[in-house]
Amino acid sequence: MPMPHTAAPTIDGTDAHPPLSASLWGATARPAQSTPPLQEAVEADVVIVGGGFSGLSTAISLAERGRGVRVLEAVEPGWGASGRNGGQVIPGARHLPDELVDAYGRERGERLHRWGAKTADNTFALIERLGLDCEPVRTGWIQAADTETALDEGRQRVAGLQKVGAPARMLDRAEFRALVGSEAYIGGWIHEGGGAVQPLSLVREMARTAQRLGVQVHGNSPATAIARNGAGWRVSTPNGSVVAPRLLMATNALAGNIWPHLREATLPVWSFQIATAPLGNARVIPQGQSVSDTRRVLRYFRSDSHGRLIIGGKGKASAPKHDGDFNLQRETLARLYPELADRPIEHSWGGQVAITVDRLPRIFALGDGAFAHIGCNGKGVAWCCAIGPVLADLLDGADPETSPMPVTSLSTIPFHRLRRLYVAAGGAWLRLRDRFDR
Repeated sequence: MPMPHTAAPTIDGTDAHPPLSASLWGATARPAQSTPPLQEAVEADVVIVGGGFSGLSTAISLAERGRGVRVLEAVEPGWGASGRNGGQVIPGARHLPDELVDAYGRERGERLHRWGAKTADNTFALIERLGLDCEPVRTGWIQAADTETALDEGRQRVAGLQKVGAPARMLDRAEFRALVGSEAYIGGWIHEGGGAVQPLSLVREMARTAQRLGVQVHGNSPATAIARNGAGWRVSTPNGSVVAPRLLMATNALAGNIWPHLREATLPVWSFQIATAPLGNARVIPQGQSVSDTRRVLRYFRSDSHGRLIIGGKGKASAPKHDGDFNLQRETLARLYPELADRPIEHSWGGQVAITVDRLPRIFALGDGAFAHIGCNGKGVAWCCAIGPVLADLLDGADPETSPMPVTSLSTIPFHRLRRLYVAAGGAWLRLRDRFDR
């Protein structure tokens, strides 16, 4: 097991992210709750580094079991991807059932497929049970295809989901166009258990609920060092520390260097989004489904509760700095909905997504009661809100072999120091393949 880092950390992307207020979600979210910084040395049953969906869903699960939990967040809950994503609640893994079996063996692969198929169910159940005010909409998630190959793969996905009882079905061209309102695709399929939320409201409501259950959530408290402390762990911040026998790293793309090599397990990729002014009578996607497509350089879009159209996709290799950085999203708007090409854009923003090489999230066993959950691959709303009970079980001492998600030792991406080159070259290659796909 690598020894934790005790030098001054870097928190990847924390300073690079623009203020949350620049995004649509920051402008329309529920008010942030007070999360005072840690100012003393304390003890807890579990210390969680990261105040996004993974960390807070785990904290809630642990608190409901009577555990004493401290959450350390570098800025504020939702500062990372949890508060900046598209808000789409997408069930399931990116992989076909047979691909999961090939990766993990039949028992583990089928278990992961069954669990993944219910992540949206579990997320909406959490929202309803706890009364989280986050504009939940459960009208379904549509995957749009622009090639016959993508449609064939969609049929395989639908068949696999139907085998575990998920409400998934293919859409013929007429129904697809009636639901999506775009001529840019040849068809697709729908998972009627998917939907959408206001993501920043959701993460703030989760933080508020965690506090109500007794969790101490500390904002502006970046972890500056992690070290062994007897049989447990000491996590230090600029003005305090937490000693606990159990530790969860829930930092996703903002892992920094406070645990050796953890950030080398994923590639941080910027995702950019734009939101139009409310469309009024010109509103598209009339029944309110969330949509993403099958292109390698993914595009995703949905409407919010006020009729704004939100379009997102891959950005540059670095944070957005000026209006021209969002040209690709504007081009996507014009291609999908030519009649809306001249509509004013109210908001534009970006955030980092943690991508793994095989596009599967990771739970790493870091040793001696420490775990990490990382690599949400752009499907973090459903996956990370549903993962809380799984991580809570592990932190409570459950056998990792019983986890629905495989638990492995920490593995890294070779030559990770070249990650910016990987991302830039990989993006260009994927765009080229998209262009020539038929």
